[in-house]
Amino acid sequence: MSQKLTLLLAGLNCGRCIAKVEKALSEIPKISHFSVTKTELTLTTTLSYEEIAENITQLGYSVPEPELITLYLAGLKCGKCVNKTTDTLSTLSHTSIESISKDKITLNTVHSQESIIELIESIGFQASSAPFIPDSPSPKEEVITLNKETPTDQSKTEKQKIEKTTQLILSGMTCASCVASVEKIISAVANVQSVSVNLAERTALIYGDINAPELIKAIEKGGYGAEISLSEEQRRKRQKEQYLKTTAAHKRNTIMSLAIGAPLMLWGVFGGNMQITTVNDQLAWGFIGLICLGLLLTAGKHFFVNAWKAFTHHRATMDTLVSLGTGSAWLYSMALVIYPAFFPEQARHVYFEATAMILGLITLGNLIETKARNRTSNAIEKLLNLQPQTATVIQDGKEVELPVALVTKGMIIKIKPGEKIPVDGSIISGESYLDEAMLTGEPLPCLKIKDDVVHAGTINQQGSFTFTATNVGEHTMLARIIAMVRNAQSSKPKLAKLADKISSVFVPSVMIIAIFSALLWYNFGPEPTSSYMLVVATTVLIIACPCALGLATPMSVTVGVGKAAEFGALIKDADVLQTASHIDTVVVDKTGTLTEGKPTVSKVTSFAAYNEKDIISFAAAIESHSEHPLAHAVMTYLNQHSWDLVTSTQFNAQLGLGASANIAGDTVFIGNTSYLLNNEIATPDVELSPASTPLFVAINKECIGVIEVSDAIRPDSKLAVAQFTQLGINVVMLTGDRKETADYVAQQLGITHVVSGVLPDGKAQTIKDLQAQGKKVAMIGDGINDAPALAQAEVGIAMGNGSDVAIESAQLTLIRHSLLTAVNAIELSRATITNMKQNLFGAFIYNAIGIPIAAGILFPFTGMLLSPVVAGAAMALSSITVVSNANRLRLFKSQFSNEHTD
Repeated sequence: MSQKLTLLLAGLNCGRCIAKVEKALSEIPKISHFSVTKTELTLTTTLSYEEIAENITQLGYSVPEPELITLYLAGLKCGKCVNKTTDTLSTLSHTSIESISKDKITLNTVHSQESIIELIESIGFQASSAPFIPDSPSPKEEVITLNKETPTDQSKTEKQKIEKTTQLILSGMTCASCVASVEKIISAVANVQSVSVNLAERTALIYGDINAPELIKAIEKGGYGAEISLSEEQRRKRQKEQYLKTTAAHKRNTIMSLAIGAPLMLWGVFGGNMQITTVNDQLAWGFIGLICLGLLLTAGKHFFVNAWKAFTHHRATMDTLVSLGTGSAWLYSMALVIYPAFFPEQARHVYFEATAMILGLITLGNLIETKARNRTSNAIEKLLNLQPQTATVIQDGKEVELPVALVTKGMIIKIKPGEKIPVDGSIISGESYLDEAMLTGEPLPCLKIKDDVVHAGTINQQGSFTFTATNVGEHTMLARIIAMVRNAQSSKPKLAKLADKISSVFVPSVMIIAIFSALLWYNFGPEPTSSYMLVVATTVLIIACPCALGLATPMSVTVGVGKAAEFGALIKDADVLQTASHIDTVVVDKTGTLTEGKPTVSKVTSFAAYNEKDIISFAAAIESHSEHPLAHAVMTYLNQHSWDLVTSTQFNAQLGLGASANIAGDTVFIGNTSYLLNNEIATPDVELSPASTPLFVAINKECIGVIEVSDAIRPDSKLAVAQFTQLGINVVMLTGDRKETADYVAQQLGITHVVSGVLPDGKAQTIKDLQAQGKKVAMIGDGINDAPALAQAEVGIAMGNGSDVAIESAQLTLIRHSLLTAVNAIELSRATITNMKQNLFGAFIYNAIGIPIAAGILFPFTGMLLSPVVAGAAMALSSITVVSNANRLRLFKSQFSNEHTD
C-alpha cells in the first residue's frame, strides 16, 4: 500500500544536487510521485522510510532524524513571551514542541541546537544548553506555581521571576493629593517603569530595575518618608509599629483638643460671652488664646509641619486646608484680643473654640479611619498567621526545634498531630490528612502519603510524618500567595486612576474657591463683613475632604483582593476586578476544567489480527514521547497490565491531532480521525461511546484498532454552570475533542453553546470571534495550549494546578480547583466595583454639596451660615463613611451556598 512520506535533506547545495536526487528517484519503480528541494523530499511510495533514507545516503547526502533538545531560556517575562517563542519555533519544519515554560523548552527537531538558539535570540530572548545563573537577589515579583502534585524546585522558582518590583512602606502621606505627589516623585527616578501608591496601605509598588537608596532619597527630598520592605515579616512589624504609634498620637491629640474645645463651645452655646468688649474680656480670651496656641503647637503640629513641607515643594494637601482654616481662626481671634479697636464692634467675636474643636473632630475622624483601615488587612493577617514560628528538624538522629527563618532546603522536618506545616516539602515517611482550607479553600482534609507535596500553613490532623524541605522563606507557596495579594492590593483599577487625577487638583481648587468666597462676602456681604469673610473661608477650607476621594478606591481594592484570597482566588492586578465585573460570557476549556483532567482508558477495540495488547503496546511506544493527558492514560493502562514498552524512533507530533513513530520498520500512527485522514488512512465504522475520546491506531496505511479514553466530569461543574447562568453569564465550552464527546459533556452540564474540534492555535481565535460580537469574555483553562486564549480574553482565569504558562497568562488564578471559585470571584468583582462606585459617589456628592453650603449659598434663603465646627465634623464623617462602607466588603458572602465561601 502506498504511503506519503516527508524526509528532511542535508547536503544539497545547488540545482545539480536536486537534479541528481530527482534522477535517482525517477529510476525507482515503487515511487509514484515526488518533490525535491534543497532541504526536503516529499514522495508517495510503497517503500519504507528507512529504504528511502538509504537511497538518499548512497547518493552522498544525509537524512537528519529528529532529536530531543532541551534549552534553558531567559528574558521571557509572561505568557505572551512564551506564546511568541512557540509561534516562532512552530514555523520550523520537522519540529514539535514537547514542553515550554519561561525558563525551559524541550522540542523534537531535526535542526541544530545552534540554529534554534539563534532563532530564539532573533526575537529578543536568550537561550542556552546550560541553566542561566540568577542575578543577585533583589525584590521581585515571583511566578506562582500552584501544582499540588509535583514539588517545585527552588532553583527553578528563583529563575522564574518576572518584572523587577520594589515595595516601599511610606510615611507622611495624609490625603489623596499626596498620592499624586509621591507617584510623580517616584516616576522621575531613573529606570522606574511604573508606580502605584496605595493610600489605604501607605505603600508604593514600583516596577523597574531601580536603585533603592536613590529612590528613598528622592522621596525624602520630596517631603515624605520611605523604607524598603525586605520581607513580609519586616513589613508586618513596621506597619504594626506605625499603626500603634499613629493611633496613640491620634488618641492623645483628640482628647487634648476636645478637652479644650468642648467647654469653649458649650460656653458659647449656653449664652456665654464670646465678644471682646472690655479689658477683662481681652485678658480672659488672651489666656485662652495662648492655651489654643499650645494646642496648635502640639495636637495640631503635624498639620502645620506637613503643610509647610508641601508648601516648600510647591504642593497643597489636606494639611494645607486644615492649617489655613485653624490658623486663620486663631490669628483673627488673637488679633481681636490684642487690638479690638481695629475691628467694628459687631465683628469682635472670637473663634478659639472653632480652632480647638476642628482639630479635635478631624483627629477623632483620623483615629476612627486608621482603625478601620487596619481591619482591611485582615485577610493578609490570616495568611501570615498560618505559618508557625518554629519547626522540628531532625539533625544527627535527634529532634531539634529551630526558628522557621533558619530552616533551609533539604532539611528533614518532623510533623506531629495538630501541628502546622512550616515550609513546603515532600513527604519521605508516614502519612496523614492535612487541612488545607485556609490556604486553598478546600473544605475537606486531604490525604498525604509518601512523595506527596505539603505546603506551609496547612494543618496536620491525626497522623505523624517526616518530609524534606523543598521551598523555604519567600519561596513557599504561602509566601508567594501573600506577595501576589500584596501586589494586587497596591495596584489600581481605571476608576482609581480617574479619582487620582481629580484629587491632584482638588486642594488648589478648594483654596481658590475659599479665596473667591471670602472676597464675595467681604465686598457684598452684610456687616460685619470681616467676620462673615473669616467664617466662610474657614468653613470652605475645613469641609473640603480630599481624604474621602483618596480612600474611596484603594480601600475597596484592599478589602476585595484580600477577600478573594480567603476563598482561593488570587488576583494579579486590581484592574481585573473592574474588568471581571462586566463579563457576560465565560469560555471554559473542557479537559481538566469541566472534567477531572485525569483521563483513563475505558475500552480497546482491535481490528484484523491484532489484540488489545498489540494496540496498547503500539500506542504506548508513541505516547511515551508525549506529555499529553491522553498519553498518560495510555501509559497508565500499559503499566497496570505490566506489559513491556516497545522501542520507537522518529517520533513526530502534530499538535492537537496525533503523532507517529517508527516501530520495527513500520510507521505507526495514533490520533483522531482527522489525523489519520490527513495521512490517507481510512477509519472503519465503529460504535463509540459518546462519553469517550477515540484514539485510532494505524500501522502504515491500515487502521488496526481504537482506544477509547474517558475523563470524568467534575462533581461541581454542573452547579457552577447553573450559577454562571443565574448571574446572567453565558457559558461556552471550548474543546479540541470530537463533536459527539463535546455534545455529550455539554448536555450533562446544561451548556448550550459548544465549540468542538478546535486546535490549540484556534482557541484564541474563538475568543476573538466572540469579542467581535461585542461579548466581554472570560476564559478558564489550565493547559499550556490555553495560554494564548487566556491572554486574548478580557479576563484569563487559570486553574491553580495547571501549567505555569497558563497561570502566568491569566489575570486570576484559582488555588482551589473548582469552577465554583470562579463564580464567586466574578460575584466579588461586581460587589467590589459597586462598593467602589458607592465610595466615589459619596465622596463626590459630599464635596459637591458641602463646599457650596460652606460658601454660604443658602444664606439668602435661611439667613444662616455653616459653622466651622460643623464643617470639621462633616469632614471627619466623610472619611469614616468611606472607610466603613469599604469594610462592608469583609462581610461579603456569595448568593450561592458554596461551602468554601462561608
